[in-house]
Amino acid sequence: MQCPSCQHTDSRVLESRSADSGRSVRRRRECLHCEFRFTTYERVETVPITVVKRNGAREAFNRGKLLHGLLRACEKTGLEPSRLETVVDELELQLQGRSGREVSSSEIGELALQQLAGMSDVAYVRFASVYRQFQSVSDFVATLEGLNRRTQGSRLVAVG
Repeated sequence: MQCPSCQHTDSRVLESRSADSGRSVRRRRECLHCEFRFTTYERVETVPITVVKRNGAREAFNRGKLLHGLLRACEKTGLEPSRLETVVDELELQLQGRSGREVSSSEIGELALQQLAGMSDVAYVRFASVYRQFQSVSDFVATLEGLNRRTQGSRLVAVG
């Protein structure tokens, strides 16, 4: 590892610990030449995920964009931002685990909606209205009815 101060290539590890929920390793190092201390992070290299948009355009998966959309949907619902970051982490891991490297934006939206359904009905409807591009009140009503059926179905399973 090259020292950021003197560019010498020999250093020793002083301390190692898990970071990013176990997905990376944080190491404190010391340069053997100038004794400068610095931090490095070691992560598993992942193949980039390509998102295929509705219009056919392709772009790299941007976790920040997804997190921003979830945060907007969850404003004033009482959901902790850290919980949404965990949702995005889980979705990204799920996408990385697939054999294909291309995923449609609609698939990502549906995966996010599945997570929101168990967390907040209001956030679910807000996210769905943007993601599914609601055009009228009937779109909201249909989504609310589907959410209501799902909620009642899970209550019957819990009781039975």
